Formats: sequence, structure tokens, C-alpha cells
Amino acid sequence: MKPARRPLDISFARQVPSSAVWRDLSGPVSHLERLKRISKQVRERRPGQTVLFSGPSGSGKTLAARVLATDLGAPLYRVDLAAVVNKYIGETEKNISKLLDAAAVADVVLFFDEADALFGRRTSVSDAHDRYANIEIDYLLQRLENHPGLVILATNARDDLDPDFTRRVRHEIDFPGSARRHRLWTRLLNRFRRRRN
Repeated sequence: MKPARRPLDISFARQVPSSAVWRDLSGPVSHLERLKRISKQVRERRPGQTVLFSGPSGSGKTLAARVLATDLGAPLYRVDLAAVVNKYIGETEKNISKLLDAAAVADVVLFFDEADALFGRRTSVSDAHDRYANIEIDYLLQRLENHPGLVILATNARDDLDPDFTRRVRHEIDFPGSARRHRLWTRLLNRFRRRRN
């Protein structure tokens, strides 16, 4: 019998309802197949399952995260970046370490929305602060590669992400723009109306 799942007791993340299912998704068949492949690899306990969802607001990135969490039977936690990022040297790493350690024990899916704020481009080194900022990103990349659970990163500004980071992400899915977004919302609204009737 599987042990009871412990809630993520940490101030850096909040649980998101994750009752969405595969049929709620709208988009290319290839996206659906890739999402199902991600779910399979997480079930096989392959470490470093970091996923990047990029695309404009309202394109379904959060919905896809909810669907993956539901399929895995795992709670979905949205990371509060304002609480994680700290201006004092070493504190952001401590917060990330604490968050990932807690997530591994609780067996939850972590969702970093607006991930570009945390995984932005490294700067050319002109002072000690720049050097430290680059070390911070290296540390985050290493922790994500060794994390046993699923970490989902979402961004509206993919070009602002550090290229080294995007090269080391295991899976990347680019979500569609406005026309497909309209179809997605229409489908969800129709489903909601059917449930109410």
C-alpha cells in the first residue's frame, strides 16, 4: 500500500486545484502526445523531469500543468517567486533548496509561473554581483537536474530565458497563439455549460 502523501508545508508555494483531465486540452495532437510521454517518464521515476511551457497568456500552460498533475495523481503547487527570490546573497539558493527538498518528500508537482524572473539570461560579469547572479542560475540548473519529481516552468517571454537553461530542459512545449486560444476557451466554456445543465 502506497504511503499517504504529505502536504507541502512551505511558505514558497500554494496548492492549485488540479482536477483537469486530458479531454480539457485543446491544441495539436503532438502536444498531447508529448504531455503523455512526460507523464510516463515521471511515473518511471526518471530524475530531472523539467518541462518548459512557453507561449502567450491564456494559451493553456497552467491548464496543461493541471492535467499532468491530475494524471500523475499528484498535487500541483504554484511557486511564489516573490517569496523565493531574495536580494541577499545565498538566500535564493537556500529557498530553492528548501522548496525542492520539501517537494521531493511530499511527492508533488512544482509549477514556476513566469519562470523568466528566476531563470533569466546570465549577464556579462562586470562585478561581484553579476558573478553571483550567474552562480545562482548554475545552482538552480544543477538542483533541477537532480530533482526526482516533475518541475514545470512557464513563461510568456521565452527569449528572456538563459540559453544554457533552455538547452538543459528535458522537455519544451510552445503553446499556440490567439486563434487556437479562442478555440480552447470556447471548448472549456461549452464544457462548463454542459455540466451546469
